[in-house]
Amino acid sequence: MLSTVITLAAEAESEPAVSPYVIGGVALAILLVLLLAVVSFGGGREHS
Repeated sequence: MLSTVITLAAEAESEPAVSPYVIGGVALAILLVLLLAVVSFGGGREHS
């Protein structure tokens, strides 16, 4: 049982299924969209 877990853990060290650059790009795109939404929502308001 323990040797099976160790073998599976050793095989899991291979390349990730999704590139870290893809994850970073998606996160950046989501944050930029949220930033644009906040800026457009409060665009015509005076500062308090």
